[in-house]
Amino acid sequence: MEDRQQADPDAPDPQAPKPADPDAPDSEPSPASPAKRAEPAPEAASEVAESAELAVDSLRDELDIAKERALRVQAELENYRKRVARERADEHRYANMPLLRNLLPVLDNLDRAIAAAEQTHDATTLLEGVKLVREQLAGVLAKHDCVPIEAEGQPFDPHRHEAILQQPSDEVPANTVTQVAQSGYQLHDRVVRAAQVIVSAGPENQGENED
Repeated sequence: MEDRQQADPDAPDPQAPKPADPDAPDSEPSPASPAKRAEPAPEAASEVAESAELAVDSLRDELDIAKERALRVQAELENYRKRVARERADEHRYANMPLLRNLLPVLDNLDRAIAAAEQTHDATTLLEGVKLVREQLAGVLAKHDCVPIEAEGQPFDPHRHEAILQQPSDEVPANTVTQVAQSGYQLHDRVVRAAQVIVSAGPENQGENED
């Protein structure tokens, strides 16, 4: 009995752990190996690239439209400037057209007066015709706001009068216009031509009386 109960030295121990089988598959991942990252699908990347390309094309179209609009506006502005410059040049060139149209009838009446005087050889008729033409001409100038400058009997004004002579006078105070040698004219408030006048120097013996 003792021989049966004696343990066989070559028999495996039932309580010892079983060795690992090298051919058996691993049931759990090794803690030392890191987990693999998930990569995007090829379809998703293609959609992103297509969307970006469409956005770029849209921006290019908008840029082309903006450039075309800017060129159109620039061309219109240049045409406007040229038109305004041309209108200003024409306005300056033909500014006297209304005045000339009003002067032509005066010239016609002057020709008629000369023709009538030549036929009748009457100086009185010529004089009356010239007076009428003169009145008509003065009316044309007044119509265009060109009127004579008041001078005779007025105080001398160097801005509107040009003194060509100074004479003593017992009747007219000093520095007063006594006579108009050539009429002056003004357009609105601007002098076209100053009136040439003779100015009073006051009484001739005024200086002696003061002494």
